Amino acid sequence: MKRTKAQESRSAIERLYITMRHLFMRGNYKPTGVSGESLVNALLTLSPEIYGLVADNEKLELDGLLYVMERLPRGIEECRYIRLISREGYEDSAFEPLVPVKRKRNCYRVDEEQMYVEMTRGKSDIYDILTHLTFLYIESEKIRKNSTDPKGRINLNWKMLKEIVDKENNGEDFNKEAACSYLSHITGRTFEETHEAVRKFEQSKNSKSLFSIVYNMGRLSIEEVLEGNDREVSFSATLRERVGHHVYGELWAHRIKAVLEEENLLQKPIHIISANPHSVVNTLYGHQALGLSSFEKIEEVALQISINAKNNKSKEIQSYATKHGLISLPDTSGTNIGVQIIDTGKMEHDTLLPGISIKKDKRDSPVFVVMDYAFGEQAYECLDELLKPYEVENRKIPLNVVSIAIMGKAGILKGSKGDIMIPTSHVFEGTADNYPFKNELSKRDFEGYGLGVFEGAMITVLGTSLQNKEVLRYFMESSWKAIGLEMEGAHYQKAIQAASKIRNSIRKNVKVLYAYYASDNPLETGGTLASGALGMDGVRPTYLITYKILENISSE
Repeated sequence: MKRTKAQESRSAIERLYITMRHLFMRGNYKPTGVSGESLVNALLTLSPEIYGLVADNEKLELDGLLYVMERLPRGIEECRYIRLISREGYEDSAFEPLVPVKRKRNCYRVDEEQMYVEMTRGKSDIYDILTHLTFLYIESEKIRKNSTDPKGRINLNWKMLKEIVDKENNGEDFNKEAACSYLSHITGRTFEETHEAVRKFEQSKNSKSLFSIVYNMGRLSIEEVLEGNDREVSFSATLRERVGHHVYGELWAHRIKAVLEEENLLQKPIHIISANPHSVVNTLYGHQALGLSSFEKIEEVALQISINAKNNKSKEIQSYATKHGLISLPDTSGTNIGVQIIDTGKMEHDTLLPGISIKKDKRDSPVFVVMDYAFGEQAYECLDELLKPYEVENRKIPLNVVSIAIMGKAGILKGSKGDIMIPTSHVFEGTADNYPFKNELSKRDFEGYGLGVFEGAMITVLGTSLQNKEVLRYFMESSWKAIGLEMEGAHYQKAIQAASKIRNSIRKNVKVLYAYYASDNPLETGGTLASGALGMDGVRPTYLITYKILENISSE
């Protein structure tokens, strides 16, 4: 019986992860060696939407390249050796940390040829970066083939690109139109497409110019073929020892609970919220500090702050918040998940939100523990540790967790960017793990605000960069009737159900609230994550979900 394209794609995803696990345990691999080839072949079979033209033998995928470069350290394309490490003391060294703009992790350029990348977010983070690196190696081979003849001789366009990059490095002027012409031949794209891509890379806060990136990707590939200078990806022994043992999640959670005890908040009703920290603070303290009397007025101020984060209203809210119950905990553990603790007992006004009163008895005033977004499996590690009792001086003090709310961004399958998804269950891709639950939020809560709202099952995927249309259509059109895909939902549910139903470390009837806003539609041409961020269109769904979460957990 012939397999469908969806079955072939799911098989390719499985092969990718099996290969990645094997290489991780082995400790190193060469991207163009036998093991690297298996990753390349599986990725080409899968041909994920986010990587666009990756399967094309000649054309470079330029939007996908920008997406990847904004999530990898600046200059990684120049390095022959990539080493993935744990937190191993480099933060106290003289090496300047390089932090990608779209993926918060410390990276260190040890010398001209070596880049060390800190992996503290678990297996999902490792698989994510290996997928991105595999994409880069595929594209670098295209650059080499487009820059040489069948006998390996360098062509004129490559020589001219090298001159352009040399001038750029020396700060000299060059003819950008001519440079785009040389680059268009090497990338296999039209002059117009190349010119537009050069402009996008110039606007990026993370990557070098497209001229430099393409040149250095091609240079390493050419040198490997002509001179035998192999590229290599390796994993430190410490990283291989620590992955899966909650090392960073435990440190992260212990610090939060220690601060709660210091502030005498450990016994109070606690509401855990995974969300954009700025949206929670601006919503609560926008009402408190500025007297904003409706969601629409809160949204109006949020738009002003999004346009200019340093405006007076932002400063006023932050100043007021720090004096009235806000405790900020920037991350020191390595999780890269910042936390805010909000003690509503220190708020001076009678209402928490418009029309919702603050409890008069300070002993019962709720505490909000707001954590920034986790990444994939890291969600389980961190929430699992946070929900455990606080251990101090041979005592175990359970947390009085009343609710756990998750706001996330996800890919939508039926709507458009900015729409809202309300999950009724999480289906974990590639496993038999399914998590139905009672969601305290519903589709009704979000109707009438001008946004599309969808309710149903959501798929927790192993990696958004590995999804293609065939797999997604299967989940959408089969009996699963999935409405979207994300990376953390099942992991959060695993932690919640373990804590409430198995370990009994929190109450069994803990309230659970989930809502997602659509950052992309991978089934829509030009609607993938590589097509760009939501921008101002993301303000309404972000703040509406925040408002509805706070409204729900405070209306008791």
